[in-house]
Amino acid sequence: MVRRIPSIAVVFSSRWVVCALLFLATTINYMDRQILGILAPTLQREIGWSEMEYGGIVTSFQGAYAFGLFVFGYIIDRFGSRRGLILAVFAWSVAACLHGWVRSVVGFAIARFALGIAEAGNFPASIKTVAEVFPKRERALAIGIFNGGANIGAVLTPLIVPYVALTWGWRSAFFIIGSLGFFWVLLALKLLRPSPSGGLREVRHGEDTRRGGVNNRALSLHGVLRHRATWGFAVAKFLTDPIWWFYLYWTPKYLNGQFRVDLAGLAAPLIIIYLMADVGSICGGWASSRMIAKDIHAPLARRRVMLWCSLGALSVVSVPAAPSVWFAVLLLGLATAAHQAWSANLFSLVSDIFPAEVVGSVVGVGGMAGAVGGMLIATVAGIVLDLTGSYLFLFLICGFSYLIAWFCLGAFMRKANLQFGTKEMEV
Repeated sequence: MVRRIPSIAVVFSSRWVVCALLFLATTINYMDRQILGILAPTLQREIGWSEMEYGGIVTSFQGAYAFGLFVFGYIIDRFGSRRGLILAVFAWSVAACLHGWVRSVVGFAIARFALGIAEAGNFPASIKTVAEVFPKRERALAIGIFNGGANIGAVLTPLIVPYVALTWGWRSAFFIIGSLGFFWVLLALKLLRPSPSGGLREVRHGEDTRRGGVNNRALSLHGVLRHRATWGFAVAKFLTDPIWWFYLYWTPKYLNGQFRVDLAGLAAPLIIIYLMADVGSICGGWASSRMIAKDIHAPLARRRVMLWCSLGALSVVSVPAAPSVWFAVLLLGLATAAHQAWSANLFSLVSDIFPAEVVGSVVGVGGMAGAVGGMLIATVAGIVLDLTGSYLFLFLICGFSYLIAWFCLGAFMRKANLQFGTKEMEV
């Protein structure tokens, strides 16, 4: 049986301060993982790794991230989101700085493995916090905002890293960006405090985030794993998370190889792509929140928006035929915006269906599935590019994965007797 831990409270009364801290943590999280993608062409020349070796380095991160998500999801439900998130940020900052010391392919693989384990704590803790602190009508917007930190991190990284790397060397980029997490930990220790027993949600919103019929059995990991809804979420993550990983790690390489965009020139295209993704994240959360405000049942609202996102993601199929770098950037930006809007609503769907006490575990299981998918696409991308040198097949996968995931999610939920508008999960 899992011992319940008080939810997060903040010195300030507004729950949006919590959202701001989650946003900052997610921004730092993505800056630390994005550095390698930005420096990949430079490191490939200096260290001499092949496409398959680069794919192996990315896979080592994904494998650790998959394992870490499963473990952290349970730990966060067991010990609380505040402790879990602070521990995770501190640990991944140490791992990020370690990249500056390594000198070989094996060294980078080990450093990426450590980073993957630690960074896995961010999303289970953040989604659980939103489920605890925010009412249902605001959850998708809150998730869209803090999840937008991923895009801001991806925007800031190409602005900062090339300058630091060209001025002080690529090792300094890992040290400087990696150290940002330590400042976040100090800020969180000052601002975040455990709330009194009884939780923040009932006091502030009059809305108990638990579902009817919840009992202690719901708090076990077995109680999460035995429900089809968990596996519907996991399948959706398995099919769509790898696409984001592909954009994160291979977009700089694609622009460099296809349009000869050098390290200094990557900043503007990547900023546009990830700003568009940021808009998609917030607008996707806002869209389902608007539907809920019009009395559309929350899971049904999420699913409608996710269908729109599935159609928007098809834009990436045309990228290999783009006549110019800026047309390719526009198409990639539309695809990343669709992904982030999809992600905000998929995470919100978990908090709609499951009680807050197990949200961390559910997100961990789904995140593990997504990370395993990320391992597969990293390996597949390395092999395909080494053999063909073409991105066509990879962009076809990216375009159609969301529609497949949307249908699979609906099938699992129907088997779990969830009709996206008539019934909520009782575990």
